[in-house]
Amino acid sequence: MPADPITGLVRDVLSGAEQLGRAAIGQERIRLAVTGLTRAGKTVFITSLVANLLAAGRGQRTLPALQEAAGGRLSAVHLVPAGTEAMPRFDVHGHLAALAQDPPAWPGRTEDLSTLELTLRIERASMLGGLLGPRSVTLELLDYPGEWLLDLPMLDQGFEAWSAATLARLRTPERLAATGEFLGFLDALPPDAPGEEALARRGYGLYRDALRACRDRLGFRFLQPGRVLNPGPRGEAPILWFFPLPDGFRGGLATLLRRRHGAYVEEQRERFFDPFFRRFQRQAVLVDVLGALHAGPAAFADTREALAAIAAALRGQEGFLSRLLGLGAARIAFVATKADHVPTRQREALVALLGHLVDAQASDAATGVHAIAAIRCTEDAMTTLEGRPVGAVRGVLLEGGRVAKVFPGEVPLRPPDAGFWEHAYFEMPAFQPPRLDPAGRVGVPHLGLDTMLAWLIGDLL
Repeated sequence: MPADPITGLVRDVLSGAEQLGRAAIGQERIRLAVTGLTRAGKTVFITSLVANLLAAGRGQRTLPALQEAAGGRLSAVHLVPAGTEAMPRFDVHGHLAALAQDPPAWPGRTEDLSTLELTLRIERASMLGGLLGPRSVTLELLDYPGEWLLDLPMLDQGFEAWSAATLARLRTPERLAATGEFLGFLDALPPDAPGEEALARRGYGLYRDALRACRDRLGFRFLQPGRVLNPGPRGEAPILWFFPLPDGFRGGLATLLRRRHGAYVEEQRERFFDPFFRRFQRQAVLVDVLGALHAGPAAFADTREALAAIAAALRGQEGFLSRLLGLGAARIAFVATKADHVPTRQREALVALLGHLVDAQASDAATGVHAIAAIRCTEDAMTTLEGRPVGAVRGVLLEGGRVAKVFPGEVPLRPPDAGFWEHAYFEMPAFQPPRLDPAGRVGVPHLGLDTMLAWLIGDLL
């Protein structure tokens, strides 16, 4: 619960009343949070979504499934001009400019919270449409670093429970190359270690370096707290200077780290999850499933565990009062990105695999599973493997800029067993994006983005 439950309740009631009031006068607001595991393509996703919505508002058929969900009545889309917001604005123009370079460049990673709003004009279908005029629907988008999403499961964990779970992951053989120095530091600490700042900073520095190595060298994603890896524009602060301790520590150091852990969790709850995250009615959770397969069994298992924790935490945000007030995510889309990296016939397998990682039946919210490419940079092709034709994809490789046909390997229909990894062959090349019009006048080529959006927000249009 928040530190001040009365304030949180009042904020919830006011937010619910605002939504009802806007709907009554035909000025609805749809709040969509785009979240996901690190490097799943959130910035690319929002850039494509915005560019294709703007093009659809000019009559281009960039999002046909979404247009159909809106009854063909989406007649105009405009960016809401910047006002006096304190939060950074999502730089869609800058990202489109990067994609318009020669050669085109992928947009940079998300480093901080950012928002953007679009106004969608929807013509009314009823006979009263001429009297009431078109509906005005504001689509509010929230983008934030993937590392921060993994803090959501921490909200319901005390320091001891969090430490035990974190150390269990850090001590697995696959992680020891990255975590060995930090674990050696812990093993040398006496259980009554004093609460000296130099000792705490030493441990924190080793822990931070271990998390970075797990992410950058080994491809792991379930790393907490997220702000250790991406502290945001404020940089590192004393509230971050904690790390997990084994059971049995009772000295001053344990007291100091427990206090900082508690303060961090409450700050995340009060400054982000309660005022922002819970206000969004729809969630898109992006996952690079193909990248996890390519990284091997340990990274895939880590992704699976992270997804399970995220899904459980999202479901934990659902409650009777939230549903009564119209708060919380009524629909959650789990989205496998980079679907253009495999040929058409394997995309159904990609959806099935992600479906096995996400238990959609355990949630009160409607949960959908999708596979998309927010910016399509390949086309289907055929190649030869051991004398037989196989489905492949063709695109321009990011490194070297040459056109290549790639057979990525077979996507399993369910989480693979040990036999798959013994003979696994899965290639995950980096492709160059197509060069785009910087103004985005004709939209962005994509794969399945419109179908996913039609499921996620089409009922509100």
